[in-house]
Amino acid sequence: MRIGELAARAGTTTRTLRYYESRGLLPARRGGNGYRTYDEGDLKLLRQIRTLQDFGFDLEETRPFVECLQAGHPEGDTCPASLDVYRRKLAELDELIGELQAVRAQIGVRLATAGSEAPRCELGGHEL
Repeated sequence: MRIGELAARAGTTTRTLRYYESRGLLPARRGGNGYRTYDEGDLKLLRQIRTLQDFGFDLEETRPFVECLQAGHPEGDTCPASLDVYRRKLAELDELIGELQAVRAQIGVRLATAGSEAPRCELGGHEL
């Protein structure tokens, strides 16, 4: 298939595909007419990249998954390098969750304190 069809089937743009190609994530094959050509395996690569990006992975973090698929594995997350990326991402998420829980707790304390200690506010002669 040509680049426009692949982009449409993958739900992306031809510009994005050319960018992935420049980053080495999408193979650059050309037909006899000079046009880029792609197959179902390339569509699978793109879907893997898009899914990971939807999960918050940056483009470079998708590389081990793409390489795993290109090595012939049926899924991109069965190779050791892919599993390492999953482990790092989980650790990052756990850290972020901890930070968000701390912020939530602080806001909860402030809300409880503000609600019990706040004087009544007046605006333009009207009590709020």
